Amino acid sequence: MVNTQCPPFEVYCGMRLLCVGRHEYLSEHLCRLFRELGAQCEPAVGVNAASVLAASFEPHLVVAESDLLSPAVLDVWSRDSALHEVPVLAVSLTHHPEECASAEMSGLAGVIYLPSLDRADALALLQGARRPRGVDVPLGTGVSAPRPAAVPH
Repeated sequence: MVNTQCPPFEVYCGMRLLCVGRHEYLSEHLCRLFRELGAQCEPAVGVNAASVLAASFEPHLVVAESDLLSPAVLDVWSRDSALHEVPVLAVSLTHHPEECASAEMSGLAGVIYLPSLDRADALALLQGARRPRGVDVPLGTGVSAPRPAAVPH
C-alpha cells in the first residue's frame, strides 16, 4: 500500500519536479535527491523528452542539467503550453553559479552547483521556486478568496 500521508518535515510534499538530465543515471539521481525532500519527481532524458513528459506530468518546477540548457531550449520551452509558466532551475556538476555568464542565466529561476547542495539550501530553492496554481477570484466581484493555508516550517 502506498503511503499518501506526508511526514511533517516534508514541507513540499506534492510539489511536482521534472528532473532533466542528459542520461538516465543523472535524471534519476536528481529525482532521488528531491524525493528525499517530499517532492514528486519524474525523470526525463533530454530536452525533447522533457517537453513530452511535461504535458502529462504538469510539473511545478523543472530541474535540468545546465549543460542541456541554452537560450534556444529556453525559448522553445517558453512557447510550450505545458512549460511556459514553469520555473527552470539549472543544476551544474562542474560550474559554480558565479561562473555562469549572465546570458546563460537569463530566463532561469536559478543555477545551483550540485556537489555543494545541502538539504537546507535545497528546501530554500524549492520554497523560492514554488508558485501557486489555481484560479484567482476576479477583482471587483465582491467575493473574497479564502486565505491560503499556512505552510509549516
